[in-house]
Amino acid sequence: MTALPHLPVIEAPERDSLSRESRLPRWLKRNVPKGNANHFTARLLDELQLETVCDSARCPNRMECYSQKTATFMVLGNTCTRACSFCSVPRGQPEQPADDEPRRLAAAAERLGLRHVVITSVTRDDLADGGAEHFYQCVSAVRERTGATVEVLTPDFIHNKSALARVVQAAPEVFNHNTETVPRLYRRVRGPHSDYRWTMELLRRVKQLNPAIKTKSGLMLGVGETTEELFDVLADLLEQGCDFLTLGQYLQPDVQRYLPVARYLPPEEFAFLGQAAKKMGFQQVASGPFVRSSYHAREMAEVSK
Repeated sequence: MTALPHLPVIEAPERDSLSRESRLPRWLKRNVPKGNANHFTARLLDELQLETVCDSARCPNRMECYSQKTATFMVLGNTCTRACSFCSVPRGQPEQPADDEPRRLAAAAERLGLRHVVITSVTRDDLADGGAEHFYQCVSAVRERTGATVEVLTPDFIHNKSALARVVQAAPEVFNHNTETVPRLYRRVRGPHSDYRWTMELLRRVKQLNPAIKTKSGLMLGVGETTEELFDVLADLLEQGCDFLTLGQYLQPDVQRYLPVARYLPPEEFAFLGQAAKKMGFQQVASGPFVRSSYHAREMAEVSK
């Protein structure tokens, strides 16, 4: 196992009444981008009644991405049927999918001038296909209207192989499904419906169904995983043919309701892990405290061409 260099270890503090911002290490403090482009993006999304994971998941990169006129579109509503312990997306009983959402999403992509469109969704265990047909329609609508490349970031479709195949039929350039954490912590982090083995099988099946699609997965670090466990997961991902990898710091959305942070990894450790992952065989790796599943997704996809 590759040994880590000597790095500072920043343990997360005990829960207290302090705000999250006051407890963060210095490298997790961000400046607010200047300019009005972020307002343009926010107004457009509001006009077209579209959801983004940037807002719903309280992404720390929201202002940066909006200021660059980009966003990760979240389809199938803003209410998830799962209750993952790390995610701030509202959970409950969702509404029926909106038939015109693919059209509205494609219009937003066109008006933002996007060359690479990232589409994700809440988990919809209430739908027979988990929302697979809706993903297909969204990818098709974006392609027809913009010609942009498309990346999907999907839920697990509850082991539904035909639903997975339907999304693959849309032939997105990148198929992303997050691993999130190591097997030992899977149920604690992702809930009772999660299955590490199916996560690996899902990524393997995408490659089997369409080898031209780039597969991608991501993990959030600092939830209690060990370095050895992390490298074991990376080896598993490579065994499934996974091309792209993202590694980022888990940040607790709320100190009362969500999984606590076990450790804050310094930027030097993220840099080391990213270099190690590249040496292991991943084509593209994004590793850093603020890296999220779709952070700089276009750059990652374009470099791999």
